[in-house]
Amino acid sequence: MTDRPPGGRAEFVARGTYRRRRMIDAAGLLPVFGALLFALPLLWLGAGGAAPRTSHVLLYLFAVWAILVALSALVTRSLGTGGDAPPDEDADPGAPDGDGAAGAAPGAPVRHG
Repeated sequence: MTDRPPGGRAEFVARGTYRRRRMIDAAGLLPVFGALLFALPLLWLGAGGAAPRTSHVLLYLFAVWAILVALSALVTRSLGTGGDAPPDEDADPGAPDGDGAAGAAPGAPVRHG
């Protein structure tokens, strides 16, 4: 019996890879979440059905902005943008590394650009 399903891909990925992918998903959803929160004051009703106080709306918008900044900092920090990224456990080992020198002879000059 083999460890891989019939599709050829692993059913489960390493914990670090899984968490990194979820953080990338969170980074992609953060602007959508922010847009929804910024649009929320448009639905507010003030006292007696009148428009809400401008000072309340501005305080709300500033608080949402500050929370979004903090969340984006947390997501960015957890993604670890510095240094080389660890190799993906799911990556195809035979795939080219993308530096353009895969077929060059050892010691041959590499032209970039």
